[in-house]
Amino acid sequence: MKFVKSVLSVGAVLLSANVAFGKDYKRGDNKMKDAELDIQNAMAGMAQAGQDPAMLAQLMEDMKDPVLMREAQEMMNTPEFKKQMKKMQSSKEFKDASKKATDMMSDPGTAAKLTAKMEHMVQRGQDSLKKGAANSMKDAFDAFQDPDVMAEAAQMMRDPDFKKNMANMAKDPAFKNYIAAMQDMMQDPSMKSKIDELSNTFRSAL
Repeated sequence: MKFVKSVLSVGAVLLSANVAFGKDYKRGDNKMKDAELDIQNAMAGMAQAGQDPAMLAQLMEDMKDPVLMREAQEMMNTPEFKKQMKKMQSSKEFKDASKKATDMMSDPGTAAKLTAKMEHMVQRGQDSLKKGAANSMKDAFDAFQDPDVMAEAAQMMRDPDFKKNMANMAKDPAFKNYIAAMQDMMQDPSMKSKIDELSNTFRSAL
């Protein structure tokens, strides 16, 4: 419920205010400007997520990642971020948008419809992410049929840094879509046989 209200508020702010996203600004030149840019990017991301099912589903997954949430918390705890956030919250655009969202969510019927719509979008987004992961896995499988690609991948796997990066990727909530896609592929006996054969070849190359 709170997340739905946040998306509504952010969307209304962006529609009512002429927000500049600092495209010409070079990050690192000014901490206060960096904080302003962080807030603007976060607002833009939330607003876009409210319109894009796949992005919304990914955002919901990212919010389950303790590392990402800790980094976000650290960013929000900086004096510069707090100051810029306070400045934005005191603006007429933000107050009007927040009031509009609060009024909408205060109506049980409207709140139920908006929540149901958001949940439906998340489900659609999750299905889209799973489909995308499945297509990526199939593309990767096809690519590994090339001996040169297989040899290059084997060489990369011998690199300790690459292994470390792969281990970190496996902790990403989004990575579970690729695991699920692989499990689905393994349900097909013919595909399972091909994957097992490919795995054996890959291990031999290592």
